[in-house]
Amino acid sequence: MAGHDTDIAILGGGLAGGLVALALAARRPDLRILLVEQGDRLGGHHLWSFFLTDIPPSARWLLKPLVVGKWGSHSVRFSGNRRHLGSPYRSISSARFDAALREALPAGSILTGAAVSAFDRRGFTLADGRQFRAGAVIDARGAAAFPGLRGGWQKFLGRMVRTATPHGLTAPIIMDGNRAQHDGFRFVYVLPFSHDTVFIEDTYYSDTPDIDAPALRERINAYAKSRSWTIAEVLDEEQGVLPVVAEGEPEALIGGMHGVARIGVAAGLFHPLTGYSLPTAVRVAAMIADMSDLSGEAIAGAVENYAREHWRNGGFYRMLARMLFGAALPEKRYRVFARFYRLGDGLVERFYAGQSTWRDRVRLLVGRPPVPLLAAVACLLGRGRALADLGAPGRLSHDTTIPAFAGETEDA
Repeated sequence: MAGHDTDIAILGGGLAGGLVALALAARRPDLRILLVEQGDRLGGHHLWSFFLTDIPPSARWLLKPLVVGKWGSHSVRFSGNRRHLGSPYRSISSARFDAALREALPAGSILTGAAVSAFDRRGFTLADGRQFRAGAVIDARGAAAFPGLRGGWQKFLGRMVRTATPHGLTAPIIMDGNRAQHDGFRFVYVLPFSHDTVFIEDTYYSDTPDIDAPALRERINAYAKSRSWTIAEVLDEEQGVLPVVAEGEPEALIGGMHGVARIGVAAGLFHPLTGYSLPTAVRVAAMIADMSDLSGEAIAGAVENYAREHWRNGGFYRMLARMLFGAALPEKRYRVFARFYRLGDGLVERFYAGQSTWRDRVRLLVGRPPVPLLAAVACLLGRGRALADLGAPGRLSHDTTIPAFAGETEDA
């Protein structure tokens, strides 16, 4: 790759791009990596969490230096069902993510405050006019929309707060669905980080991506009050929207990489029903770092093949998403999750990891359905409630329409 400004350029310093950079820095220290991020901080402003069983044991080394919260178990709450599950749970903060990348990558390997205006398989141009050549280019800039896909949204607003007295919580509450329902299925998500520091998130499986921030803040305050917690200080706040995919054609996301690998949510590399992308981002990063051929064409081909296989494997979860958004009335969607959390621990773990067995799938479908039977049948026949178009622009944070690098036209 002699003569290039860098061996591998990663455009986008969020979760997907940052994990690839970390994996390459560890496995291929001989390569020159350039991580380019338009914001001032890598990872943005996020708190990512995962079940330890989401991640293959062989890949957990990649996340170990990023973890800021770890618990040996967690619980869920629904009317008539409070359940404690023994699955370990972990959290990563964007601040730690940024620090770990700066520690792991050599000086000069990170560009922040650098917006990409054009790219192709040969390199990229920044908005300030600087041009860079690269042996391989990976597009990890996220997505503003998901053309060709339909479904709904998981949206949330979370606040890290300090309580006036110890809150008494020792393990996360992953889903407190024993709450007044608004705007679809609503639940509260709670993570205790110290005896008086707790993250409280108000979350919705909704037909729209709109977030009424003042209303959600009031509901978080009301939740704290219901637990007899006095909020002494709000330390941080974040909000976000994740796609939930029920149906559609993925070609606009997956097809035509032509020497530039597209990774992360923009390639559909997330769980169709939860919208979570961290487990898949880890697997893709580990796959790329272990490749013997790290040319742009080889990486793009491997990622495209992985994304197509991921889409095929997600068919069962998309069917469940159709049932959730197409058959269940918004105010009754909580019944789907309340029933789900009466099933076995192993089934729940495999579901979130996207690794459900055929026995798991049968178990999820047998018995009295948590949605009206006729509505479920109509939904599966394509005559359910109308699903949201996930391809409408401006839903998320990034525009994915970028011209070719330096005015060149990319060949097929």
